Amino acid sequence: MKVKVLSEPLLEFGKGTHICPRSGIERLGVYDNKDEFRKNQLILGIVGRGEGIDKLDIWLDKCRSGIAAKESKLANLFKGFGGVTESHGFHSKLLSSPTYTRPIQKSSLNKVSKIKAREERVHCAVDLYYDQIRFLTENRAVDVIVCVIPKDLFEYVTKLNSKDSEDNDQLDNYSEHNFRRLLKAKSMHLGVPLQLIIENTIDDVKVAKGQQDEATKAWNFCTALYYKGNRTVPWRLVEEKYKPRSCYVGIGFYKSRDGETISTSLAQVFDEFGHGVILRGTPVALDKNDRRPYMSEEQAYELLNNALSEYDKALMQMPARVVIHKSSQFRPCEVEGFNKALEEKVIRSRDYVSITTSDLRLFSENNYPPKRGTLLTVSESEGLLYTRGFVDFYKTYPGMYIPSPLRIIAYENDSSLEDLCEEILGLTKMNWNNTQLDGRLPITIECAKKVGEIMKYVDGNEKPQVSYSFYM
Repeated sequence: MKVKVLSEPLLEFGKGTHICPRSGIERLGVYDNKDEFRKNQLILGIVGRGEGIDKLDIWLDKCRSGIAAKESKLANLFKGFGGVTESHGFHSKLLSSPTYTRPIQKSSLNKVSKIKAREERVHCAVDLYYDQIRFLTENRAVDVIVCVIPKDLFEYVTKLNSKDSEDNDQLDNYSEHNFRRLLKAKSMHLGVPLQLIIENTIDDVKVAKGQQDEATKAWNFCTALYYKGNRTVPWRLVEEKYKPRSCYVGIGFYKSRDGETISTSLAQVFDEFGHGVILRGTPVALDKNDRRPYMSEEQAYELLNNALSEYDKALMQMPARVVIHKSSQFRPCEVEGFNKALEEKVIRSRDYVSITTSDLRLFSENNYPPKRGTLLTVSESEGLLYTRGFVDFYKTYPGMYIPSPLRIIAYENDSSLEDLCEEILGLTKMNWNNTQLDGRLPITIECAKKVGEIMKYVDGNEKPQVSYSFYM
């Protein structure tokens, strides 16, 4: 066994490279600023009650003009937000207007709060927002719709009341009546991504305990809006010329809402650009011994074959190498199915990587946890990788709990374990819902997880959206 700390992967922006998404955007501009046909403005649709819309207007003005960093010795961690302008950073404008705003009446919200059964409350609240979202998508040319959720409504649709707790069925189905997931799934066919925000998180008052500081909120909020509205990437991984063009595929599993079946969800990330496509798999079996889901040889073949066909459509060429990240260990039948798909496409280079959690921990010589990027190599095909930990750039560990490493197991691997872990570390930085540089999971697995949460609410006969922007 040996321990090594991997270097922090570089990201590419408009005018250079940096390890940090926030510093990179601020100093070097978004990556897609190189594209002369990119959008330089985002038109926002807004749905919410009157008070919430007013709060969002104030918040958007702050985001346009910039927000100072909170007082801290950790300047790189708590970075000020430079604003959304055409002159630097995002090189864009946030546009909103009363004609692109749909208010929800207080009386309608009050009716929802009086509904006793939680499931009915959730569905009625979803319908309230969906009706206004549909109007905007059908009558206004909007890029993203921001839904402002009142704090009390959020509590009504996320908490059980006394009557609910008397009903065992309600308790059993509690996690399956999720307002956010239902609303995103129901609105998906309208073709415009949603951004949900709770009113009290943008109140023009002192930041509540446990909430992010205002500048950090603005970084995450505006980056997500930019990605969803432009359908392009604000940064990408630095392309290593010596490596073959790679296609990264993430596979995860999710239960149906009734709990009767388990399906696969697949998120494919197109090379280092991060352009992705979502494909829905078919119901799979559970192992009789450990009750873990797995694919048959035929299902594995079909899933990867479809993914490669979508890759070919998007880039008009096949990749030279395929990397499959799976949130469970590979079964022999799955490996056989994947190999069959690659052989038919004449793709010779492959790496099948299982990414799971581990109960093992490493300890550093100081009071901080191990550095992010610490790799404990157990064998040629297995290691423990810390994707969260002490970050030199931040001069601290930016987490609340003791971090745990990921267990990395390579199957059928043409690349070394260290190279695979370097890729995983880089892919943890490709989540445009979070601008902190130390994501825990690679976007392949994170995306498959997010897709599964919402896909269970998408009707089996409905074709789901292929862009990650509809799921994040």
